[in-house]
Amino acid sequence: MSRIVSLDMLRGYALVCIMLNHMPVGVLRQFTLTNFAVYDAAELFVLLSGFLVGLVWMKVERAEGRLAAQWRFARRAGQVWLALVLGGILLALLSRGLLELGFRHTAIWNEYARWIIEVPVGYIATLALMWLQPNLLDVLALYVIVLALAPMLVPLMLRWPVAFFVGSAAIWLMAVPLNAALPNHRVEGGLLFNPFGWQLVFHTGVAMGAFRHRFMPVLRRHGRWLTAISVAITLYSLAMVTLWRLGPEGKRLADIMWHAVGSVDKWSLDWVRYVAIMAASWLVAVPLSDLFAWAAGTAPGRALGTIGKGGLVAFVACVLLSVLGDAMALSLPKGAARLGVDLWTIAALWLTAHLWLREKARRMERRIKAG
Repeated sequence: MSRIVSLDMLRGYALVCIMLNHMPVGVLRQFTLTNFAVYDAAELFVLLSGFLVGLVWMKVERAEGRLAAQWRFARRAGQVWLALVLGGILLALLSRGLLELGFRHTAIWNEYARWIIEVPVGYIATLALMWLQPNLLDVLALYVIVLALAPMLVPLMLRWPVAFFVGSAAIWLMAVPLNAALPNHRVEGGLLFNPFGWQLVFHTGVAMGAFRHRFMPVLRRHGRWLTAISVAITLYSLAMVTLWRLGPEGKRLADIMWHAVGSVDKWSLDWVRYVAIMAASWLVAVPLSDLFAWAAGTAPGRALGTIGKGGLVAFVACVLLSVLGDAMALSLPKGAARLGVDLWTIAALWLTAHLWLREKARRMERRIKAG
């Protein structure tokens, strides 16, 4: 299986957007995905993660068998869980250090900084049990759950895809009450990223990766209609989030468009956000595929691709850098200085991913020589 470079670029773009979106006074956050679509980088990250699961699952199953694929993703769930715990500890320690130095920050709840010192065992235990998911890292809790269930659910999807997605959609429809029943520190109950809702976009991504050679020829027969519909949905999504900037008349029209589609709830993944990300996926994968492949070969595209390949290390780094960048920006005047912080955090994220990938390559080389 050859790497899809545009996929790495988009994963890197999603991580950069997640980082910038959580720097409240940043300059570049005005240009992230959430400013131009009704969905944001979270949907993009989860969908692409599912797509990679589907790609890798099929490769491993063909080469080594289903049991090997199941074990691979069970192990991966454990790695993501460990990243959630270690990331939560580092996040709290960073917050504590910044507060001790007099750098206020608003990207995360400052209580983590108190708990890590006053009740370290309790804080770490609640992280490990996932009863607490620190903000900015909470999407990893969702990822732990969907990956832990993948060894059981992906074989069902491969065997009975239609029945599987009927069941997935049924669970999505009941996502809010199901999530409320999960034990959690939140007053509302459940995880912030509702796993019963977000499993739909994740499993859609898995299906895209696993079935693309089977379904794409069929879908391409209706390509003109699908492209026209996807363009219309994407333009509607764009109008929903941008018209309010055009003054009172634009805001009035934007309000009408929002009311026309009903409630839009990110945390349980409402149908509007799901349909919008699906429409964008078709446009990226088919009519705009050559454009995105070209973009992935440019210097910025390669830099984003490096970040995208950085995996869990890049994700935890983007969270820590968003807190550090937020603290730095709040201590500086508006303007070029804050833009400099944004650019520095992006460069630091790229460097972290680059160093991690180089270390991985060295380890692989040593194993090959030893084995």
